[in-house]
Amino acid sequence: MDEKTCITPTDLADAREVFAENPLCSVAKNAVSSVGIRAAARVPEAVAANSLDFDLEVSQGKRCDQQRSGRCWMFASLNTMRYRTIKKYNLKTFELSQAYPLFFDKLEKSNWFLGNILDTLDEPLDGRLVSYLLSDPISDGGQWDMFRSLVKKYGVVPKEAMPETANSKNTREMDKYLTRYLRGCAYRLRSSHEAGVDADDLASMRKAMMEEVWSLLAICLGTPPERFDVRLRDKDDKVVLSGSFTPQEFFDEAVGMDLDAYVSLISAPTADKPFGRSFTVDRLGNVEEDGTVRYLNLEPAELKRLAIAQLRDELPVWFGCDVDQSYLHQEGIMDTAALDVDALFGFPVEGCLDKAQRLDYGESLMTHAMVFEGVRLDADGNPVIWKVENSWGAEHGRDGFDTLSDPWFDEYVYQVVIDRKYLSEEQQAALDAEPIVLAPWDPMGSLARVR
Repeated sequence: MDEKTCITPTDLADAREVFAENPLCSVAKNAVSSVGIRAAARVPEAVAANSLDFDLEVSQGKRCDQQRSGRCWMFASLNTMRYRTIKKYNLKTFELSQAYPLFFDKLEKSNWFLGNILDTLDEPLDGRLVSYLLSDPISDGGQWDMFRSLVKKYGVVPKEAMPETANSKNTREMDKYLTRYLRGCAYRLRSSHEAGVDADDLASMRKAMMEEVWSLLAICLGTPPERFDVRLRDKDDKVVLSGSFTPQEFFDEAVGMDLDAYVSLISAPTADKPFGRSFTVDRLGNVEEDGTVRYLNLEPAELKRLAIAQLRDELPVWFGCDVDQSYLHQEGIMDTAALDVDALFGFPVEGCLDKAQRLDYGESLMTHAMVFEGVRLDADGNPVIWKVENSWGAEHGRDGFDTLSDPWFDEYVYQVVIDRKYLSEEQQAALDAEPIVLAPWDPMGSLARVR
């Protein structure tokens, strides 16, 4: 036995003795083994500071529920859009169909995947790039830029026009079989290429494969409407919108949002991502003709300033974060002070890495998208607590709302979507400059997908 590399009996005895001699370890053991780590680390004074009391606030209809699907980015996007419809027509509540964009996202992602397979036919199958492409071809997750592409091409529809199905509420089985089919397509395309099939015939194979993808999605989700009837009533039960619409016409009439005005801002302090520069992610996207994503990297303070500016104009803010960090799930509280895990264990666990190190070492990335609907400010106008509309139903948190402390924003909010009119001229020029291309597996290419 090499005592320098192996865990020896002496090592075990020393660890046991150190643990036994510290009475706080015994207290922590009894608490954690009884109720779990987060419940034992919960700090009630910090929890008490997370009240639903805000200086700037927008409000809309009933809470939405993504159920057992990774559609948080869709729900967050649609929640920013439905707010405009509710406000425009003075509605009690209103919900846009989340099954409708799910259908077309899976369709477009399938086509995007097949395009990437055709583009990498000469890459080794066991190389990092092809292995990455095959790992999760049609994830439920996404980014704002990808949702914008979907709406520009396909519009939106009311929930009644394409309601939820068993497979939109729980996407696991649909994703499993579609992924299997697409991997089979990848095998057929690569094998045909190796056998000498030319590019035109491979393109024809791709078209035939996409017809089968359409059929699979229609069987799981139903066929998306091309035209539908609408009849909306306001809070006084007065008909305020009626008629027949295509999805694109309905978006223009009932939402009326300038999609191209809204841009993605990120905050990543790693050495490879200088602040004030624009970035894109290689091979990340869904709609082939609309291209990939684009970000502007800014300090957290700038993301906050711009989000507050948009909230002051009574418009909600889409944002992406690493939701499970320092999070009291049942109470809906994201606060670095609400959990003292390091004190519980007696050494740095949460505190062992800073933000940049967490990104570099695979400990953190964007996992979930939600909507800022309000913020509490201190006497100097600085943010203290943010009001968050989640998409986990009214039973979650406090009537479906979460709170997010400003220190938590600094550590775990990675992206906000803002109307570019709030950006300075210098920031707009930086956003429009030639972007630095990030690798497909970069943490800033992660897709919001928490169920």
